[in-house]
Amino acid sequence: MLSVRLDSPVPIGEQILAGVRALIALGSLNPGDELPPVRQLAGDLGVNLNTVARAYRALEADGLVRTARGRGTRVTAATERPTGSPAEVRARLESTLTAAVADMKLAALSRDDAAQLIADLLNRYWPDANQKGEPS
Repeated sequence: MLSVRLDSPVPIGEQILAGVRALIALGSLNPGDELPPVRQLAGDLGVNLNTVARAYRALEADGLVRTARGRGTRVTAATERPTGSPAEVRARLESTLTAAVADMKLAALSRDDAAQLIADLLNRYWPDANQKGEPS
């Protein structure tokens, strides 16, 4: 389901956040699905339970999950649509992408390698898109 690379320069909590977000975006986790308990996921990944708890709190702050005592942490229905106006959503996404592209440049990826990485990710999230980039 979810994995982390302990040797990655990306902090483990950020890897957990990104991993759960990806599973939701890809439809592997749907509204109502329960995430593993914090202790279980920490044990499965071999990481500190506080790291997992912080990641879950960040996911909850983003509106992607909801935690209820005795009922666990579940993906919320709010994941179907980003919050905020279209301009706010676009600005948030542009900021995130700008940071990612800057990281690619700092990592000395060539422009072609960066473009290929982005294309691979787009194809992962929109596998049925036609040549014009439109969802089919």
